[in-house]
Amino acid sequence: MTAATATDTVTATPVLPPLQIGRHVIESPVVLAPMAGITNRAFRRLCREYGSAGLAAGGASGATSLYVNEMVTSRALVERNEATMRLISHGPEEHPRSVQVYSVDPVTAGQAARLLVTEDRADHIDLNFGCPVPKVTRKGGGSALPWKTELFRSIVASVVREASPYAVPVTVKMRVGIDADHVTYLEAGRIAEGEGAAAVALHARTAAQAYSGVADWSAIARLKEAVTSVPVLGNGDIWSAEDALRMVAETGCDGVVVGRGCLGRPWLFTDLAAAFAGSSVRVTPDLREVTSVLRRHAAYLVEFHGDEVKGCRDIRKHIAWYLKGFPAGSTVRHQLALVDSLQALDDLIGGMDLGAPWPGEAAEGQRGRAGSPRVVALPEGWLDSQELTAAQREVVAQAELDVSGG
Repeated sequence: MTAATATDTVTATPVLPPLQIGRHVIESPVVLAPMAGITNRAFRRLCREYGSAGLAAGGASGATSLYVNEMVTSRALVERNEATMRLISHGPEEHPRSVQVYSVDPVTAGQAARLLVTEDRADHIDLNFGCPVPKVTRKGGGSALPWKTELFRSIVASVVREASPYAVPVTVKMRVGIDADHVTYLEAGRIAEGEGAAAVALHARTAAQAYSGVADWSAIARLKEAVTSVPVLGNGDIWSAEDALRMVAETGCDGVVVGRGCLGRPWLFTDLAAAFAGSSVRVTPDLREVTSVLRRHAAYLVEFHGDEVKGCRDIRKHIAWYLKGFPAGSTVRHQLALVDSLQALDDLIGGMDLGAPWPGEAAEGQRGRAGSPRVVALPEGWLDSQELTAAQREVVAQAELDVSGG
């Protein structure tokens, strides 16, 4: 983004110190949340570029934010699934290289961690205990798993045990609980801390909420009070740099995790890095700049997939997010959602009113699907006890088969 798109008032006082995740010092205390089908190498590259710009605007330098790849399963890693191995690939500019792993089995989790660290494929491992998707929770995985405290403890301990000799920190991402009556985050946070996790991140919603309603930031504050020796990160309803600053002020958290807020808006990392460095720089691009970013994202996706058609198909889901609030017209939007080549994308962009200014509030706020509250799909009798029964152990043993492609 050009200087014309931002306000340049800089103050000298950072809002938070750099984030310490094990041996890694993250200058801007911001984490890109892993999102399925989104946070591949191409999107991480864009976000990293804008995060670096934000640090410079704030007068700082060094490692920018932490950019986490989309979730892969421990089973798929151990089996060296081709698609999964591509997903965990990183560009030469990426450091720390961050991989999020989903697992329901301590043995497989440990084997996956061993592969990542002994083959030098990751500098940081994040464990997913927050996924609310029914195909995951109905087998006891994701946000359903911390309810079974000893299984949760065993998975964290197994991964930490494999990663520690290589100085690869392990972090835990989780939700408040399964629903309002089955809250797990405080106990899970203390267990993760006790088993050697380098940080814990809380999406302040239950699995039953999915992405609906409002995140309960007070839960982040309570987790921060309960977990005292490692950083606590807050996640949920951060749509702007101002939201991130407000979360820190209200909860005392050590950093923020940003997911849907950066969809179609990778320059949010400029805003965030600048804000935490004490700068008021904010990016307000016109349509010419936004479509330039869209085009660059498409080119990065083509490079990532090694196939122009696949890359252009992948960019389609991002188009509505990029154009949110702009007067692009329904016909052009529809045509953009069908692009199958970079030339077709160029032709469509060329026909748009590229001088349209940043639309302000219309382009801000929530993006991505919010959905609605629901009853969480769980294995039979899952909530009867926090210990696994023999039957539930069988169900959990099959959990990764449903998502083993990564």
